[in-house]
Amino acid sequence: MRTIDVIATGLRFPEGPAFASDGTLWCVEQEGASLFWLKPDGTSGRLHLGIGSRPNGLYIDDRDRLWFCDSGFQAIRCINYPDQEPETIVDHIGDDPLDWPNDLTFDSEGNLLFTCPGSPDEDQPGFVGVCTAVGEVRKISETLFYPNGIAFLPNARTLLVAETHRKRIWAGRWDGTGLNWISPTVWAETGPTGFGPDGLTLGPDNLLYAAIYGGSCLQVYKPTGTLAGTIKLPGENPTNCAFDPTRQLGLVVTETQKGQLLCIRD
Repeated sequence: MRTIDVIATGLRFPEGPAFASDGTLWCVEQEGASLFWLKPDGTSGRLHLGIGSRPNGLYIDDRDRLWFCDSGFQAIRCINYPDQEPETIVDHIGDDPLDWPNDLTFDSEGNLLFTCPGSPDEDQPGFVGVCTAVGEVRKISETLFYPNGIAFLPNARTLLVAETHRKRIWAGRWDGTGLNWISPTVWAETGPTGFGPDGLTLGPDNLLYAAIYGGSCLQVYKPTGTLAGTIKLPGENPTNCAFDPTRQLGLVVTETQKGQLLCIRD
């Protein structure tokens, strides 16, 4: 039987859960200008990012570096923890500044891919960008309305992007050498529930988990884009989710209505 427990409260718009190699769970606090951490022994704390920061998506690489989108500074930033000094990695594409960077991931070639949806109050197309390991930055899509969560399917070659304002998820073949998102098409329609898909996470079961912001649920999809199930949540606004590699916490969800971290165990 599935159980849902609250493992942290009092968070100010949590997003982007991710696990470090020592089992520490991290997430951002968009409205708290901080990264929140929770260790396996139950201790917790915050790493403050400074006035003006508005962190969003978070990715922890195999060197335990914390990569995060910061819409306050219009930048992708990185912390080589425990040095704790954020470094700006990307803040422009050509002469254009980033536009509310939201979520990010890496491909198998070491390219950083990220979404820039623009302001959530505007219904204008945003863009998806890429930054190579040598610092080349370009846009790979400029047609989606509020591009948000970003993830790969199990083959590591099919790139998925959530289009929140149109309530759908797009899929296309990713060429990590030529830096092209090839023939993206609508992979799934998330339906009338909520505002639309937010964060996307590939599970160890090779299913895709989409947080439906405003919908009080996660939707679970097969690699074909077929809906496999729905996980109801106690809070209205899940933003993203991540699986604990140690399996102790199961599936962790960030939820902003109540400012909580949830864990779902079977």
